[in-house]
Amino acid sequence: MEKEIKNSHQNGQQVVEKKEFTGRSLEDVLSLAEHVLKVPREELNYEIVTEKTRLFGLKNKEIVIRAWPRQVNEIQIVDNFLKQLLSLLPFDLIYELKRRDQLIYVVFGGEDKHWLLKDDGTLLLAIQHLLNKISPVKVQVDCEFFRRRKEKQLKEYATEMAQKVKETGKEEILDVMNPYERRIVHIAVNQVPGLTTESLGEGFLKKIRIFKVEDSGQKRRPIQD
Repeated sequence: MEKEIKNSHQNGQQVVEKKEFTGRSLEDVLSLAEHVLKVPREELNYEIVTEKTRLFGLKNKEIVIRAWPRQVNEIQIVDNFLKQLLSLLPFDLIYELKRRDQLIYVVFGGEDKHWLLKDDGTLLLAIQHLLNKISPVKVQVDCEFFRRRKEKQLKEYATEMAQKVKETGKEEILDVMNPYERRIVHIAVNQVPGLTTESLGEGFLKKIRIFKVEDSGQKRRPIQD
């Protein structure tokens, strides 16, 4: 048997959903909690509410626990992954983790940091892609202010191509880009009246099409891909 209750943290901001489970043994109620909450036992927090034994301990033993999933430490997840990843790379790299609202920032340094920036930051952005696959919250990576320079470069390029399409009326197909780069281009182009974008292709790398919106009433928005 289960019963749901809600408890707030002391700061009153985050609500933790707890459920009460009743059974004949601790093993029974923990198995029930695993099934209902859909988390493995090692990721459960629980407390015993009551434990009763009737008829001299021979029959009708009942135990009630209150169980809830452990709070995920997003920083620790990212940190553990990076430690394992960097141990496999032949580079001398260090990093700093920062949490701001719903973002985790990873800033890299170290003697071999230049390897992260080679080929227009290919390795740096690949690491960011992997981190966003395993992290419960969004992760952004940076090294030597790479993001600031990259975003400035892409915005200028996107604006230039958008103006070309607006003047000539002919669509432009941009070379393949990763998701981070595509998002910057989508946003920049869609700020130009009368133009919109779409991603072409499948997978991690896609091209971007910039074209005029024929119907002035058509809703324009960045393509989420």
